[in-house]
Amino acid sequence: MGQPVTLLRTESPRPGILRFELNRSLTGMGHERYAADEEILGDRPSDELARRLFAAGGGSAVHVSGSMVTVSLGSTDEHDLASVIRELYTYYVPGVEIPSDEELVAMVE
Repeated sequence: MGQPVTLLRTESPRPGILRFELNRSLTGMGHERYAADEEILGDRPSDELARRLFAAGGGSAVHVSGSMVTVSLGSTDEHDLASVIRELYTYYVPGVEIPSDEELVAMVE
């Protein structure tokens, strides 16, 4: 459940750099930079995406500006990174129990 992120991989003139254009903005009009050796403390969508990309072995740096994600590659295949981005808003994956209507209402109250 959730909505997969649609993306388009675009070419970069620099080798080892991947760009992904998304169908939604993750940072509004701002931009965020992340390095693999720095702790990511926030809970915004761009923070979560950077954590997931680094956990997948997604390189040494991630830059998110609006709907553009730029990744400095490490040893990971680019297709693995694309799937990490696509699944950013997928909440209920196989093995995760979906809450009942009563449980959801109780969370709001």
